[in-house]
Amino acid sequence: MGRAHFDGSFLPSGQEFPNFGQAAGANTTAGAERIPLLRSFRQRWLRCSHLNGTVPQESQPRRKREGTAADLIPPNANLNQLRVIAERCKACHLWRNATQTVFGERPSRAKIMFVGEQPGNEEDLAGRPFVGPAGRLLNEALEKAGLDRSKVYVTNVVKHFKFIRRGKRRIHDKPRASEINACRPWLDAEIDRLAPEVIVCLGATAAQTLLGKGFRVSVQRGEWINSDLAPSVMATVHPSALLRIDDEMARHQETARFIGDIKKAAQRLSRKK
Repeated sequence: MGRAHFDGSFLPSGQEFPNFGQAAGANTTAGAERIPLLRSFRQRWLRCSHLNGTVPQESQPRRKREGTAADLIPPNANLNQLRVIAERCKACHLWRNATQTVFGERPSRAKIMFVGEQPGNEEDLAGRPFVGPAGRLLNEALEKAGLDRSKVYVTNVVKHFKFIRRGKRRIHDKPRASEINACRPWLDAEIDRLAPEVIVCLGATAAQTLLGKGFRVSVQRGEWINSDLAPSVMATVHPSALLRIDDEMARHQETARFIGDIKKAAQRLSRKK
């Protein structure tokens, strides 16, 4: 059997290659003649390994890690300035296929903040959050809860639309953890500048980003969670989840629950005034 080399590869022995010892010299005085042959074999082995994918782990090039948007955010920038700066964000690769950055919107002194996952197709085209079907359902819930959409702040964890193409359609694709982490500084900056009294996480991605990976919307929706992010924080389903319910009665019941959660947030806000 060949001898193990320092990187885990194997050098041949006379058993595997009978003529190897003769060609290189079998005694110590022929060591100088053996070195070029060993190097030649080593080079051939590496070339073959690159072709069949068996290169040792340390020889394989590492994928470049993406950074975050943290370095783009000036410490004293207000929300309007952050919105302009975010237009140039390339912290992750999602900007390449998206039409534009979709930053949060509405008054910089809003007392309640709604956080979703990411912009959808219509949001990507319009450059505004929650203007598609899910946004219209959110508007309906806000109205029934006595909240004026123009007086609440709406945003998303991820600011670029991630999608899969199916013909001419662009279908939502769930963002990866690395993409969420890259965009997280924008959301943190929004919360810091806005300092809302109430934060409502819409859906699992927003809830787990802000409240921890162990948070389960299906179990803890509508509950007030102790958090340093704001005096009152809760989570409910994302309105897009309601639109995917096929059964009409079930969709009606879940929509009523969703509106009830929004009303609960509105009542919490009114008690703080």
